[in-house]
Amino acid sequence: MNTPNVEAVKLDELNCWRIRHCQAEVLVAQQGAHILSYQVDGQPPLIWLNDKAVFKTGKSIRAGVPVCWPWFGIFARNPQSVQAMRTSEEPAGAHGFVRAMDWELGGIETEGESLKVEFKLPYPEGGFPEWPHQVDLTLTLRLDDQLHISLTSHNRGANTVSISQALHSYFAVSDVRNVHVEGVDGLDYIETLDDWKTNTQQGDLRFAGETDRIYLDAPPQLSIVDPAWERRIVLTTTGSRTAVIWNPWIDRAAALSDMDNDGWQRMLCIETANVMNDVMNLAPDASHTMGVSVGSKPL
Repeated sequence: MNTPNVEAVKLDELNCWRIRHCQAEVLVAQQGAHILSYQVDGQPPLIWLNDKAVFKTGKSIRAGVPVCWPWFGIFARNPQSVQAMRTSEEPAGAHGFVRAMDWELGGIETEGESLKVEFKLPYPEGGFPEWPHQVDLTLTLRLDDQLHISLTSHNRGANTVSISQALHSYFAVSDVRNVHVEGVDGLDYIETLDDWKTNTQQGDLRFAGETDRIYLDAPPQLSIVDPAWERRIVLTTTGSRTAVIWNPWIDRAAALSDMDNDGWQRMLCIETANVMNDVMNLAPDASHTMGVSVGSKPL
């Protein structure tokens, strides 16, 4: 579909949409309703588009903002209520299954100074594979002076459904070794690289090695301070009390076929999430919206 604001494009095997509004551009793949990039004219990107990302049907994309749903990360690490939703004994892939499914482009409308675009994943005929629960998903993007992303789950079934989820956002940075994250001081976090022990953050978070932490009871605003690019990326969340912060560093990045060996230097994941004790239990006809707004301010 082409409109004055939305242009259909193709990246290798994947159908995508290029969305422009005012001075900003967002690139979204139909597969997974996956935001691939977000950039304001004349500025470095805010959402990181990995140079070695693979755009193949059914292949998860390591870039942008993958939608992780209805479980997050390693399936067996999810709360029992989330695991109980799945009906198969076969091994479950990480981060759920909707990031490999084609979504539908829904409404496109202007609201004052904003442009709103919706992507929908209705409950498919025959149900989701190995997950027989009637939940509709809507990913809504709103562009004004920021990018606002929201994911809404609506339980249309007769039973309560338990889900964990994340907007697995990759942010573009000048060099992760020289940035820091504000807003985490004093928070408890789970150190997944040290037997999932719980620690308490002291001061801002800086990076000197592989990082994979789940911050609990996170505040609604975190910031990435990037002195070289003279900016602060401000993240404002709703419907989430968990932030997952990840960078693969040298060895892990070298083992990833879809990332340059030095790609870890140019990205930092801060994931807006409902995980651990923050999972969502949706009663029949209930809905939940988790979202993040992304913008930048000069230092």
